[in-house]
Amino acid sequence: MANGWARDGAVQDQINDTVIDALLRARGMMPMAEGSDECDDCGEDIPSARRAALPRTCTCVACQAKRDANTRAVGINRRGSKDSQLR
Repeated sequence: MANGWARDGAVQDQINDTVIDALLRARGMMPMAEGSDECDDCGEDIPSARRAALPRTCTCVACQAKRDANTRAVGINRRGSKDSQLR
């Protein structure tokens, strides 16, 4: 069901593109280096349970939480409303 001049399936295409962008962003944020026994940020030991769950991790839970808190959400407004385009 499309609205206005949009073709059929346009809304689903927007949803699919949003999901794909989120997956690509998440994959891009995954560490690619070898894992570490010590945190890169604070130098504390990384617990073995965390290393087993995330084999490539290089940060402890506390330092990763700080990194995640500093990450800004970036996205594209695909809704295309007139108000969003004027901002």
